Amino acid sequence: MEWIAEYTMFLAKSFTFVVVVFLIVSLIALLKTRNKHEEGTLTVVRLNEQLQRMTEKLEQTILNKSALKALVKSRKAKAKAREKSTERGRRVFVLNFDGDIKASALENLRHEVTAVLELATDKDEIVVKVESGGGMVHAYGLAASQLVRIREAGVPLTVCVDKVAASGGYMMACIGTRVLAAPFAILGSIGVVAQMPNFNRVLKKHDVDYEMLTAGEYKRTLTLFGENTEKGREKFQEDLENIHRLFKSFVGKYRPQLDVSEVATGEIWFGTEALEKALADEITTSDQYISRMIHEADVFEVHYVQRKRLQDKLSVGMSATVDRLLLTWASRFHNQRFW
Repeated sequence: MEWIAEYTMFLAKSFTFVVVVFLIVSLIALLKTRNKHEEGTLTVVRLNEQLQRMTEKLEQTILNKSALKALVKSRKAKAKAREKSTERGRRVFVLNFDGDIKASALENLRHEVTAVLELATDKDEIVVKVESGGGMVHAYGLAASQLVRIREAGVPLTVCVDKVAASGGYMMACIGTRVLAAPFAILGSIGVVAQMPNFNRVLKKHDVDYEMLTAGEYKRTLTLFGENTEKGREKFQEDLENIHRLFKSFVGKYRPQLDVSEVATGEIWFGTEALEKALADEITTSDQYISRMIHEADVFEVHYVQRKRLQDKLSVGMSATVDRLLLTWASRFHNQRFW
């Protein structure tokens, strides 16, 4: 009887364990399926109302009752007159691009541009605040293409640079109908860079053979571990020069007033210097410009947020660490091209 009791307890524990495992696996599968169909969220903030709320808070603290009452009455009268008007007011849509080396903000930008272009007309305006020191050629090429969509749609595009729009960042900024820069914002760096070490002599020293098989004469020009040839170096440099030529051509297309040969040296300029070089059209911050627009139009800040999947949330710390390591490796050791 004791043996039967122990066996029954063992079966009960085994059954419980199997059920728990089944439930956990089912829950994970359900969450994965659910996350596949989840969409991001588009948030829209009317900056006119945001500023008005802050102003009213300040007025309530500073003004006396009679002055506050008169001001509120005047504001209500203006609002009522505006509501009666049948003419649609001008609209300004504000987007933000805070770029890293991979232009990760591209995923949000493409959704924001798509949404805004469904409503915006040539009477409206799109303002993009660009902050980026550049990065991978293909990533920033696609990011720039999102702003090209705005230009091709005939909607006025204003690009604001408060801190830096260099290299790939300037490739995006130059597309603007107007480029506004803060006094000490960094613009320019119209050039291409690639760097990598070579460990071939280290491997030879330790009697390590390295083999790399390719099909196509220039499938791999420079390598980390193989023995690089002068022919490979020349081809790699030729590729860099070709990318630079495309970069200069792109900037010249959207900034015809710019002397590209003078500024396409890889140098950077601060805001006031950039204005002299025609890299920018006006010295002002995005805050100044948007505050001015709030008094002239209906201003909306649009931001697309991609919902993170469960597994992404659980591994966010590890992913960030690995990502930094990979980027460091890519920028230092791979023959990746960067704006």
